[in-house]
Amino acid sequence: MAKRWQRRPDGSNWGEFGPDDERGRLNLLTPAKVREGLAEAREGLTFCLSLPLDRPGGNKLNPRRHPPRLMAARREDRRNYNYPLSREDPRWSDVVCDDAVLLWTQYSTQWDALSHVGAEFDADGDGRAEAVYYNGFRAGEDVLVAHEANEDTAPLAGPVRAGRLGIENMATACVQGRGVMIDFVAAFGPERRLIGYDELAAACAAQPVAVEPGDMVCLHTGFATALLAMDGEPDLERLAATGAVVDGSDQRLLRWVDESGLVALIADNYAVESLPGAPSAGRHPFLPLHELCLFKLGIHLGELWYLHDLAGWLRHAGRSRFLLTAPPLRLPGAVGSPVTPVATV
Repeated sequence: MAKRWQRRPDGSNWGEFGPDDERGRLNLLTPAKVREGLAEAREGLTFCLSLPLDRPGGNKLNPRRHPPRLMAARREDRRNYNYPLSREDPRWSDVVCDDAVLLWTQYSTQWDALSHVGAEFDADGDGRAEAVYYNGFRAGEDVLVAHEANEDTAPLAGPVRAGRLGIENMATACVQGRGVMIDFVAAFGPERRLIGYDELAAACAAQPVAVEPGDMVCLHTGFATALLAMDGEPDLERLAATGAVVDGSDQRLLRWVDESGLVALIADNYAVESLPGAPSAGRHPFLPLHELCLFKLGIHLGELWYLHDLAGWLRHAGRSRFLLTAPPLRLPGAVGSPVTPVATV
């Protein structure tokens, strides 16, 4: 088999977990790291870290993503909902319900698959940039072959053939280990603030927080708390003034993400980083943190998690670590997935 790429991006880890690796940094989530996570489950208390999946509400945050549409399944010519089986045989006493859902996978609390963001990069060394993804997988040949819509108004219609780097690779890694909370609300308050390396380091030193290779890092900004209080009617002006956001243009912060060895970076806000990134000369990524994590290093991103209750408990207990269990849906070929993460302390 010919080598997939001749050049890899500066600062990437392509090939370091194998030429066909699709898990990225999750390879560092070893049995030893799982045991470290389990050791943090001392009290037996659990926290649900998901918003209701019909939140934010509407599509103001992202006009291309919509709330779930729940509908009754069909049973011949009837709705299979509150359906008495006595209609089919008078001896049967059961009443059954069966439903279906049309789900935008990244609408609410979510994981990004490594296929969510790639880059135009000259991986084969022919002097022309092409669309590629983590570990050199190519668009159209390896990744994102699927979603053949019948028409623009039916974006999920038609057959789906799974490509490489789908969210199923994360699902089979199980995603259980040690979570680490960095509480920006405790450090800086709930207002909007751009977080570079200096702010991150100050928050970690004050709390204190230590991040080690194989950890899953959660950033508590207060954004999801404010969003949930809006009860399905997001106020974009208020949200724009709420919660810390990572400065993806800060090169020292990006180096910290790499050198810390973290395997997942999670926030309770939309996109984790400032959207868009700071202006830069020449061609540059719209989302530099996404480029580093998903494209270069194979670090999964979690967005719109609900961290308020867990962060408060950890703050009161003087702790920053917990057991985190957060597998996505095992949906082959998907570029993201809803998730219902559970923290145990």
